[in-house]
Amino acid sequence: MLLFAGLGNPGSDYAGNRHNVGFMALDAVAERHGFSGWKTKGASLIAEGRIGTEKVIAVKPQSFMNKSGGPVADIARFYKIPPSDIFVFYDEIDLAAGRIRVKSGGGHGGHNGIRDIDRHLGTDYWRVRIGVGRPEQVIPGSQIDIRNWVLTDFMAAERDGWLAALLDAIAGEVDRLAAHDEGGFMSRVAHLAPARNPAPKSDTEDKDGKEETV
Repeated sequence: MLLFAGLGNPGSDYAGNRHNVGFMALDAVAERHGFSGWKTKGASLIAEGRIGTEKVIAVKPQSFMNKSGGPVADIARFYKIPPSDIFVFYDEIDLAAGRIRVKSGGGHGGHNGIRDIDRHLGTDYWRVRIGVGRPEQVIPGSQIDIRNWVLTDFMAAERDGWLAALLDAIAGEVDRLAAHDEGGFMSRVAHLAPARNPAPKSDTEDKDGKEETV
């Protein structure tokens, strides 16, 4: 059994935010693979389904981003799912918009949702980092503060363009992730949904020391 956790903030006011792309990814996966409807369990919404031969519990914490860890850990304990079978989908400003990276372990990189999951689960789970870019990469010349940037909605051109393609590719290729073929998953998603921008130099690095988000 696997646990897929998507990070975001609950409520309609946040639904289209860049910070909520983890929720969006899980919604796309659940719809494509015919998961059960979302239901409340503790401080989360959960849905159940199968991807390939694996049973998957999908989790969207409803506790706001900086308190994501407790709800995810509660579901993991209830279903007895070890960190090595947990995949967390979340936004990453230090990846160009539309890029995706998967790795096990590492730092929180200033992301408060990941910081809180580390606090409750340790660090040995899988991170599925979904690039939303920095403001100056997406809007040349932009001076938007990072904290405000992640709480802005994707623009219509993004929603109808690279974001739609990326979410479709994630949902279509997630069986590779469920089979622990992380490299194959990244390659296929990159092929099906090329990134919006060329990768900035920092894309090859983990920004474990940066501080930024909400």
